[in-house]
Amino acid sequence: MKKYSFGIDIDGTITAQEFLLPFINKQYQTNLMLDDILEYDLSKALPVDPNDFYKWFKETELEMYRNPPLQQDVVRILNNWHPHTKLNFITARETNATDVTKTWLQSSNIPFDALEIVGNASKVIAAKKQGVELFFEDKHSNAVMLAEELDIPVILFDAPYNREAVPRNVLRVDTWREAENWVKKEFGI
Repeated sequence: MKKYSFGIDIDGTITAQEFLLPFINKQYQTNLMLDDILEYDLSKALPVDPNDFYKWFKETELEMYRNPPLQQDVVRILNNWHPHTKLNFITARETNATDVTKTWLQSSNIPFDALEIVGNASKVIAAKKQGVELFFEDKHSNAVMLAEELDIPVILFDAPYNREAVPRNVLRVDTWREAENWVKKEFGI
């Protein structure tokens, strides 16, 4: 039996935070960089109608999810934790992305015990269901909600779009190595 249960977001947490930008730049003939994304809502950085952006996103999302680049060290770290820790991926992707997400996780050698595709629903319910004791996230509002409603620590991967103030049990990190060091200190793995 595994000793711990961790909840892990996918996009912007295990993937490179800027992985959508090449697709957006190509579609809208822009040169956006991660530092240009100051809000989680990507349409705010573009001179386009949000409805048009979301329509394009829905049409393109499976292609974007097929092989996104990973954050440095994440595969090694998750594989080191997996013998001791239940790894629950809890993502706001929509259910149409279930197969492409599973295939990508497997082909990337990312271990997982559960994949919860919650769409617009709260990640809190899925985290409760999986008995999550620590969550890894990049969206500020999700990090705050998980930390406050579940009273668990949340590791927030710093990005230009998530720099609002955080409660005491949200720890901001820049890299998976920083997260690994914190987990080693707090959980002993």
